[in-house]
Amino acid sequence: MEQLEGKKRIIIESVKPEIDCGRHPAKRVVGEEFTVTADVFADGHDEVKARLLYRHTRKRKWEAVPMEFLGNDRWQATFTPESMGLHEYTIEGWVDHFYTWQKGLKKKFEAGQDITVELQIGAQLMDQSAEQAKPGQQKRLRKWAEQLRNSQSHAADVAFATGTEVSDLMNACCEKENVTTYDKILRLDVERQKALFSAWYEFFPRSAAQEAGRHGTFQDCVRLLPRIAEMGFDTIYLPPIHPIGYAYRKGKNNSVTAEPGEPGSPWAIGSEVGGHDAILPELGTLDDFRHLVHQAREQGIEIALDFAIQCSQDHPYVKDHPQWFKWRPDGTVQYAENPPKKYQDVLPVNFETEDWQNLWRELHRVLLHWINQGVYVFRVDNPHTKAFGFWEWVIAEIRRDFPQVIFLAEAFTRPRVMERLAKIGFTQSYTYYTWRNTAEELEEYMTQLTKTDMREYFRPNFWPNTPDILPYALQEGGEPAHITRLVMAATLSSNYGLYGPVYEFGINQPMPGKEEYYDSEKYEVKHWDWGRLTKIREVITLINRIRKVNPALQTTWNIAFGNADNPALVCYAKWSSDYRNKILVVANLDPHNTQSGWVQVPLNELKIPQDQQYLVHDLLTERKYTWTGEWNYVELRPHEMPVHVFRVEEASAGMGHDNLDDNWLPNDHQSNQ
Repeated sequence: MEQLEGKKRIIIESVKPEIDCGRHPAKRVVGEEFTVTADVFADGHDEVKARLLYRHTRKRKWEAVPMEFLGNDRWQATFTPESMGLHEYTIEGWVDHFYTWQKGLKKKFEAGQDITVELQIGAQLMDQSAEQAKPGQQKRLRKWAEQLRNSQSHAADVAFATGTEVSDLMNACCEKENVTTYDKILRLDVERQKALFSAWYEFFPRSAAQEAGRHGTFQDCVRLLPRIAEMGFDTIYLPPIHPIGYAYRKGKNNSVTAEPGEPGSPWAIGSEVGGHDAILPELGTLDDFRHLVHQAREQGIEIALDFAIQCSQDHPYVKDHPQWFKWRPDGTVQYAENPPKKYQDVLPVNFETEDWQNLWRELHRVLLHWINQGVYVFRVDNPHTKAFGFWEWVIAEIRRDFPQVIFLAEAFTRPRVMERLAKIGFTQSYTYYTWRNTAEELEEYMTQLTKTDMREYFRPNFWPNTPDILPYALQEGGEPAHITRLVMAATLSSNYGLYGPVYEFGINQPMPGKEEYYDSEKYEVKHWDWGRLTKIREVITLINRIRKVNPALQTTWNIAFGNADNPALVCYAKWSSDYRNKILVVANLDPHNTQSGWVQVPLNELKIPQDQQYLVHDLLTERKYTWTGEWNYVELRPHEMPVHVFRVEEASAGMGHDNLDDNWLPNDHQSNQ
């Protein structure tokens, strides 16, 4: 009994967000609101108060935000983090005896009961608070207490005692007695805004040369920066830039035998030249790479490197640290396999090695090496095949000193594994968007990402293609599918990326029966006409421009789907937190045929009255239409423009109704910008 806190009556439970009982932090970016809810209640009928406490882990003092009562014992409070790094939060609750007295006083007075004693109780409570108050506050409280003791007008004194002035001062001065604090201190990981809003462009630096037959260099990459900046990307992801092994080097189309002069796969990392902290000599020097990083930053672009924890059989680790690999009974080292596929040119690292501590330290050193070259974004290759414990440790170690570092998980794997990687520190993750094709699939997936607990820790990054993946939708749908999948990726998620320039060129020849590119760039140096203009490239440029000036598209979380009477159409809306910016996307999911129908605009979510006219301004075609009510007609011709990206605005007087089947005029876009 002595160990019990018998005077504490408050219960705090069902706190959200609370990730795995507080084992993992929730996530936000600087300037992004963070809302906490909880059930806070007590026995009996006394009035309860609660507040949210939060602080950066570098600070000792807690900040407090009063919680708002939502009903049914549910409370809510919001704060906006202003700096990167780990924050802590918890909840306090207590019985508010003065507020309980106020409500009882009012009820008794309205019931016609004698409240003389009730007023004396209120005066007593004010005197008690005055003992804790500042001098100026003491004088006011004691004056009020005397007024209640010598009440001349019960009606006037009840109105006064339950009014705002008294309530505010008593709330500030009352000592909170028998406060119950939630039994956990929860964590919030706050990252920079790029964690929430980014546009990635992947290309192979060895294919950056202007002349056919020449291996690209970092200097060639510098020449491409204005092109990529003009397209509107803020992140360039480079596949591994390290030396490539010779043993079991793969040839064209993943052939097990490489012909003389074939470059091999960049993911077969390591040779006698060096390993993960070295650069492929054909690309240039470390100084050349630093120059690329600097020049990219001048264009508003960050360079993201691939952190691929695997080795060729020629990697220095194999000779210097054989204990970091698995060795077979015949004396050979175990290479990577995904039966029936074999990757003889790649050796997985054994995270169950007895020497795991030195392995972890070395990989941490490699990350620090590239951070020291100015790299703060890493795309991590297949993190789900490495130890969870390692990732949790190394990401925490890196972000403790470099909170600006972003880690993107390339983990096309089982849902629980992807979720775990996000919980233990990965900033963003590749997703299943690549294979979500129907309106029903897209709505179901976005609901899972944005309306469940995943929203608190899993940031999706939508990629319509990768060097490894040419989905059937792009194989079969040609240019219209490339445009639709691009626009949906860039508007459904505030983080998206693509592998170019094959995407803007609409290259879609697959390996027969597979979701893979034929003549894959993974195994050969390509020569691209980097100056080539295409409709897809123009839409990419335009959609990135649209994203940058419309706050509704700079977050993933505010989204609502509307119904359509045609299953080939998908309709969804997004809006900014202040509702000043509203976007409506309608896409034709059939790349071959014109599709039309009635779509239901989610007016309630957009806070538009049902009977109000409003203007929809198509930002892809610069055409404007006046709509009324929820249901409106659309028609989309895939070979002209398969998708509308409407900005919803107030209707102008005299605005007429245009036809929704106007042709897409790309030259108009350029002249209107």
